[in-house]
Amino acid sequence: MSSYHLDHLQHLETEAIHVMREVAAEFERPALLFSGGKDSICLLRLAEKAFRPSDLPMPLLNVDTGHHFPELNDFRDRRAAQLGSRLIIRKVEDAIASGIAVPAPGEVSRNRLQIPTLLAAIEEFRFDCAIGGARRDEEKARAKERFFSFRDAFGQWDPKNQRPEIWNIYNGRINPGEHMRVFPLSNWTEMDVWEYIKRESLEVPTIYFSHQRRCVRRGGQWLPVTELLPSKPNEEVRELVVRVRTIGDIISTGMVESPADSVDDILAEIAAARVTERGSRADDKSSEAAMEDRKKQGYF
Repeated sequence: MSSYHLDHLQHLETEAIHVMREVAAEFERPALLFSGGKDSICLLRLAEKAFRPSDLPMPLLNVDTGHHFPELNDFRDRRAAQLGSRLIIRKVEDAIASGIAVPAPGEVSRNRLQIPTLLAAIEEFRFDCAIGGARRDEEKARAKERFFSFRDAFGQWDPKNQRPEIWNIYNGRINPGEHMRVFPLSNWTEMDVWEYIKRESLEVPTIYFSHQRRCVRRGGQWLPVTELLPSKPNEEVRELVVRVRTIGDIISTGMVESPADSVDDILAEIAAARVTERGSRADDKSSEAAMEDRKKQGYF
């Protein structure tokens, strides 16, 4: 008698596909959050494996802060077109103009303003489930998250009141106005994501690989100099060979000095890294509870 054993990546893939199919079975109007980042790229491949040759049973949804890296948005649009999937984009600046999102005095980053923009989109399209690419290894608050993460009628998350998921049985029951966030990559690590990208020969935005960029040193990290983040008179601007490990708001995404110009180089770099993936995100450094507070309010 022969037996079939899954390797580590195959086990993670099978688990994620199971979660995807559970979403399709339990919810009427799901959406897949797609930014063009590496995690959502893996989500798209998993969705293809879960549902092809049929069309994906859900549209792609992106909240555009207006502070995205151009490379990311270009990739997002092109990848959605290649798949023939419906791409819904809701912009923070439109939410600000309509009064849905209200910036605090002096607030520059738009990460917090993604929350009301996303919740408004979920209400607009009556989505009862939003699939995201968050992973438990990214950050302490995300380590508390279940695969199926219940959100109340206000879009809020209560980390102390989560549903049990014994034997991979998921409770997707919700009342009108409530919704579920689902995270198929929960058990993946940054290394797993890049191993999967390598195995599946997935294209990723060029910003993940080494390139030259003008940067300025702030808060112990290199930030890209742009129109949104100009240098100050007393700051030295340096031309560096850098890349990103995780992509967010362009004014808070730190660049890491790196010669890595291939997936194999990135894998070797991650193996030797002593700083977490989100250690280069200025928006996560404001306080240890910053991410958990945003998630309670409805963040990804």
